[in-house]
Amino acid sequence: MLDTVVQSPDIDALMNDIGRKAKAAARPLAFASTDAKNAALNAMADAILADKERILAENARDLEDAAGSDMLPSFIDRLTLTDNRVEEMADGIRAIAALKDPVGEVVSAWDRPNGLKIERVRTPLGVIGVIFESRPNVTADAGALCVKAGNAVILRCGSDSRRSSQAIYECMVRGLKAAGLPEHAIQLVPTTDRAAVGAMLRGLDGAIDVIIPRGGKSLVARVQNEARVPVFAHLEGLCHIYVDASADLDMAKEIVVNAKMRRTGICGAVETILVDSAVSDTHLVPLLEVLTGAGCEVRGSSSVVKAAPGTKAATEEDWSTEYLDAIVSVAVVDGIDGAIKHIQTYSSNHTEAVIAEDPSVVERFFTEVDSAILLHNASTQFADGGEFGMGAEIGIATGKMHARGPVGVEQLTSFKYRVHGTGQVRT
Repeated sequence: MLDTVVQSPDIDALMNDIGRKAKAAARPLAFASTDAKNAALNAMADAILADKERILAENARDLEDAAGSDMLPSFIDRLTLTDNRVEEMADGIRAIAALKDPVGEVVSAWDRPNGLKIERVRTPLGVIGVIFESRPNVTADAGALCVKAGNAVILRCGSDSRRSSQAIYECMVRGLKAAGLPEHAIQLVPTTDRAAVGAMLRGLDGAIDVIIPRGGKSLVARVQNEARVPVFAHLEGLCHIYVDASADLDMAKEIVVNAKMRRTGICGAVETILVDSAVSDTHLVPLLEVLTGAGCEVRGSSSVVKAAPGTKAATEEDWSTEYLDAIVSVAVVDGIDGAIKHIQTYSSNHTEAVIAEDPSVVERFFTEVDSAILLHNASTQFADGGEFGMGAEIGIATGKMHARGPVGVEQLTSFKYRVHGTGQVRT
């Protein structure tokens, strides 16, 4: 159990054993039938619902510990499980089971003049290491996505969610066993010692094929600095909304409030709103009023403070801060050029939105803004794998290699080439 903390120097031995078990489980899982994987996933969902009361009780213990800490309300919200959130967790696993199996899918095929027939086919990555902090639901999402894509997964949760994650993890293992799949295909690291993270970043003697961090800036920075295996980087969500001169004001008001206040602690929450100077006289104050009316603190540029005296002046730091709270920075910019320049300067390349009716503005925004997710006339809170029809996600990858945006089952595969011949030899 996670209440028993293994201390060094046993960490390396413990972690290498976990790696060996994961590598051994990955091979039969890669060849498992779609029916077997789906049966395991549906059994996991059944187990989570059957154990809902225990999961909530363990979560209450985690929350009790967190109550005495200096955690931000947004992190408490991430940690908190409710009846509805546990049910959504089970529904998400079922949604993953219902997805098309990516393993073995022929992505493309073509014939060569010499008669060779070439296919590019999806294959599992192998063993995935997921390091996360305060979200116990990652245990279910990551475990289910990896199994569907034919991968074994090693999960290392933060100390704040250790009891909740353990209860969920045990349900996941029951699902694997019920379907006759290797139980070590999903493993939860049984220690909160930070040395376990270092061991994973070193690759566990070649067992881990890719690392996915889910957490704050310090965790992601450590992973990127120390990892000796490939990383699907999930950077902070410095998300922007640009309100163009052509925007419908009523639509803009509804979108910015939802993007900021629906859930302030998620990575898709907007942190900076940019308003076209051409409509600052008509759009700016109404947007500020709906935000403050919803309980949001506004920190504004000099133009914003001038238009709405009493607004707190933004500092340079504000433009690069992921608040994860009921705080938003607002600036007036010179049209689409000013918006793009601001976003290029401060964005983490996660998610940006444009509110506009002018198609030329939308086209420029989509062409010139280089973030993983771009939205037109929609809330940034849609930056979520479930909302994209992926069932769930492990994270939003902000890098440019292989996986980008929501990391779902397809992003958890690689590919290989199958070449069919009829006796050809190369001259």
